[in-house]
Amino acid sequence: MYFMNTKSLFIVIILTCPGIFSHSQDLFVRDTVDIQSGSLSLKGLLWHPGSTGKFPAVVYCHGSYESDDTRYDAVEQVLTLGPLFAKKGYIFLGVFRRGTGLSKGQGENVADLMKVALREKGQDARNKMQLQQLETDQMQDMVAGLSFLKKREDVDSNQIIVSGHSFGGSLALLLAEHEKNLKAAVVFGAAGKSWNISPVLRDRLFKAVNNINIPVMLIYAQNDYSVSPGYAIDSVMTRLGKPHLLKIYPAFGKNQSEGHNLMFLSPETCESDVFKFLSVISN
Repeated sequence: MYFMNTKSLFIVIILTCPGIFSHSQDLFVRDTVDIQSGSLSLKGLLWHPGSTGKFPAVVYCHGSYESDDTRYDAVEQVLTLGPLFAKKGYIFLGVFRRGTGLSKGQGENVADLMKVALREKGQDARNKMQLQQLETDQMQDMVAGLSFLKKREDVDSNQIIVSGHSFGGSLALLLAEHEKNLKAAVVFGAAGKSWNISPVLRDRLFKAVNNINIPVMLIYAQNDYSVSPGYAIDSVMTRLGKPHLLKIYPAFGKNQSEGHNLMFLSPETCESDVFKFLSVISN
């Protein structure tokens, strides 16, 4: 199949109450799980549809967030996405990579490392640090999360999807290149903030796209920091005849930051398109 262009009380309740929630007629379960990545003990949040059998699954790569970031929170964003997939019959695993979210204290935070590199040595050093982390420590953490999913008896290992946002969107594409048995990739705002300032990231993502052989869905808001990565990756995949779908939604919110975070601030905007894409590729 080939696809073309065409905080709150609620959060506190979710984090502190037992992990059974209802959404209309759907029942699903949330658990906090331990994921071993080398010597690190990471945490993840896992949603389960709540019935028996084998299910398709999603492993999710969150973005990069500095330790003192007060604007956006990796845990809150995972809490937004998990139930959306569980109510559609997916097991959803949000892996908190080293130094971030529920895994603070386990290894070094990637955004902090990039911030230090930028301050001490400049933009090129920051870009090199970003790419080095994408290919090593951050990749290792996501491979560990994927391995955790594959070992579960309730996961259909032939129906695992990788998803990610921003830095995590780039990471999801590299994971799709690295792991040949994934079913599809769905990425939100991938490289939106870094595309125009990091030639090394652009080159690396082009290389990844050349090696990816699963369907890829690319999602942006028109007022993201940049939609150029979406158009560029779409162009390459079209030329190579690779299955994909690019969706660019109208500008959302008041600024680029809100556009970049469309999926968390207005999940209803693209929810139906995401699951339509996944229903097509699953057949």
